[in-house]
Amino acid sequence: MSKTKKSFSFALAMLTALTVVLSACGGGSNDAKGSDSKSGGSDKPVNLIWYTIGTPQKDVDKVMAEVSKYTKEKINATVTMKMIDWGDYQQKMQVNVASGEPMDIMFTSAGGFDYVQNARKGAFMELDDLLDKYGKGIKDTINPAFLEGSKVDGHNYGIPANKELPQQEVWRFNKNLVDKYKLDTANVKSLESIEPLLKTIKEKEPNVTPFAMDKNYVPYVPYDYVIQNLPMAVKLDTTDYKIVNILETPEMKQALTTMHKYYQAGYIAPEAATTGSTNDLMTSGKWFMDRAQTQPLADNAWSASYGYPVFSTPAGDPIVTNTSVQGSIMAISANSEHPEKAMEFLNLLNTDPVLRNMVDSGIEGVHYKKTDDKHMENLPESKNYDMPSYSLGNNMLLNLNPGDPDDKWEQFKKFNESGKNSPILSFNFDSTKVATEMAAIQNVKEQFWASLMTGTVDPESYLPKAIAAFKQAGLDKVIAEAQTQLDAWKAENNK
Repeated sequence: MSKTKKSFSFALAMLTALTVVLSACGGGSNDAKGSDSKSGGSDKPVNLIWYTIGTPQKDVDKVMAEVSKYTKEKINATVTMKMIDWGDYQQKMQVNVASGEPMDIMFTSAGGFDYVQNARKGAFMELDDLLDKYGKGIKDTINPAFLEGSKVDGHNYGIPANKELPQQEVWRFNKNLVDKYKLDTANVKSLESIEPLLKTIKEKEPNVTPFAMDKNYVPYVPYDYVIQNLPMAVKLDTTDYKIVNILETPEMKQALTTMHKYYQAGYIAPEAATTGSTNDLMTSGKWFMDRAQTQPLADNAWSASYGYPVFSTPAGDPIVTNTSVQGSIMAISANSEHPEKAMEFLNLLNTDPVLRNMVDSGIEGVHYKKTDDKHMENLPESKNYDMPSYSLGNNMLLNLNPGDPDDKWEQFKKFNESGKNSPILSFNFDSTKVATEMAAIQNVKEQFWASLMTGTVDPESYLPKAIAAFKQAGLDKVIAEAQTQLDAWKAENNK
């Protein structure tokens, strides 16, 4: 559907935490060796099980039946897609991998079922040889920066989506409400600058959520996280490459104070800290604004997805980070019974427009219709198959939305070239030496993080408690270990 409800780079938004030790993946090598014994010499098609992120859709099985007809003909494989909702993905995938649940392909990212940490723990298969044998189309098609930036300790463990390379934060607005009250959004950029708009909507539209967010929301501050949404970060304009506890920075304290002010004023939903998704709000149109990560022509994509006009204004500059490079990745399970066939499927998904658009938009004539050779528009049944485009492969194969210019994907390439690199781009922290502390820190994060970030609690009293709990869990030791690794990386890369 060429939709960008959740950006990958995302994202928004999103679903972050370091996973527990994956017991089911221990032992043995996780690289791909030998042949696909389950399918290599047989005419019987194999069925690939694909776990991905997003609100489960009513028509997913119907669409996958059509996908399977196509892939059976092309690569002698069928596909079963299993969707896990945004707020549940991290935890449920931890359980699935640890228990040995059958799966072949799974969504992972810097911010959702942590790509780097799970690669190191053996959850994913090393793909170097498979890419060379069955992924030539991938290597020829997607931006090389994605494959290079997603290497872990020199190896590829997943196929990144070919999409926007930098991440840029924006404020998104329901244009119907902006127009209704003739609101001025021209000077909106900082968190503080949105207050007059929120106040107007609160007073005039009591049934509308002024500031929409879920439990994955984190206020924007000019830092890059060592591990997304854990309190270790480096300032974007750093000269000393010092890792700090983000909760102890004046920028974050100010942001959290503002968020609590907005929460008390009723601009934020009372249940924000426990809400897994704002999908219902977006479907109903009963929201005024939120924050998202953008890409070229994202306003068109959001508007097409929701069925009413949405527009955005910048909340930050385009920055290339590990989170954006690793914002949407498909990995092959280390326990996959069909790794070669899984790579054949990923190669097809990233090179074949017919397959890519079917996975994204559903069945032509049912969920969408083509309006010319490049453009499409959603049909009413699209509400039953409303997928997050960023998580499903090579976006630059997608049909264009109504209003998209013919040069949309050229604009993406220019946007990708405009991004400024984060100072710690390509630095991947290895937490092996502090695994016990990391598990304890994760527990503290689950207790404090969402309620602080959404403004639900008063940072004046709650922030010191969170800082103390993180320290007691061993955060200072983890930061010291990360700093040692970053210093070595900095020296090795002549930073």
